[in-house]
Amino acid sequence: MVRVSFTPNLQRHVECPTTEVEAATVAEALESVFHGNPRLRGYILDDQGEVRKHVAVFINGKLIADRIRLTDAVPAGGEVFVMQALSGG
Repeated sequence: MVRVSFTPNLQRHVECPTTEVEAATVAEALESVFHGNPRLRGYILDDQGEVRKHVAVFINGKLIADRIRLTDAVPAGGEVFVMQALSGG
């Protein structure tokens, strides 16, 4: 199982509790979460299915390399963490 967690800032906009899913890649993990929470997709992915510019996705604390196809492997027992970047002054 893979744990998928979201930053509290993102949770203010859309309900997205931490979820355990069966997945081997970031794409599979996120698709499993989106299946139960379709509204969340638009906050994380753009119209092309790529990670939005203001969103960062980590696997076990390391930033993913593939923001386009989300092919980064997630080890069993790993964690995918999705963070919405903040900006401003």
